[in-house]
Amino acid sequence: MYTYRGSNPNNNVTFNGEQWRIISVNTEDNTIKIMRNASLGNRVFDTSSNGRYNSSQYCNDSSYGCNIYGSTSTLYNSGGTSPITTLAREVGGTAYQLPSKESEISTYLNEEYYNSLNATAKSMVKQDAIYKVGVLKIQSGQTISTDVSQVNATKWKGKVALIDATEYVRASTYSSCTSVYQGSQSSAPCKNSNWMFNSDVWWTLSPRSGSDSGYVWYVTSSGGINGFTAGTSRGVRPVVTLSPDVKITGGDGSSTNSYQLSL
Repeated sequence: MYTYRGSNPNNNVTFNGEQWRIISVNTEDNTIKIMRNASLGNRVFDTSSNGRYNSSQYCNDSSYGCNIYGSTSTLYNSGGTSPITTLAREVGGTAYQLPSKESEISTYLNEEYYNSLNATAKSMVKQDAIYKVGVLKIQSGQTISTDVSQVNATKWKGKVALIDATEYVRASTYSSCTSVYQGSQSSAPCKNSNWMFNSDVWWTLSPRSGSDSGYVWYVTSSGGINGFTAGTSRGVRPVVTLSPDVKITGGDGSSTNSYQLSL
């Protein structure tokens, strides 16, 4: 897996007639993961009115919605091979029954938003792409390797997702950006030398570990990463994985000469 890093790498690509950026290239399956450069606008991640709340199950927060992106239909083990029906809200904690319904943001992105793409863009999207959605601790002193192992523990399969919180960290080349949770967010080291930082506020798809299921990691306007309630509106920068059949046929990836795609 090769990840684009630094302040302004040549990772611009035209997709759906818009500017997107390449997050990473997977040489094992020849897929490219891309993210829309601009937010679609603010949306809630999930709300308590979505019908997922059950006090004895994973989605136990009656006020804030649920922080897990998927459902029993789309969630898998770390290998992405076996469906799972239970998950712990806290890393290493007790597992609870997962919801049978997708989060509001997943439903929106994989239905209304996906259907709004032009025909060429739709044909380029890998339909069963795998994304890391494992629960991530809020704990000082973790390393990016520890963070990655936690988000890697659970996978989601589908068409449209968001970045996981570790991808924001890995996009930075700044030496002090060493993990998702940096304690005080005021210094926000991961905004430095990071092409993903744009002074907006936007969701990741990483659940924040805790006794309740209400908090999701998001990127702050100052460039830090913090957790907030799923029922709050934040920006949405959709992510898709391109089919292995998609080829780069033009451009150099610069902001003025984006890569061009074709099948």
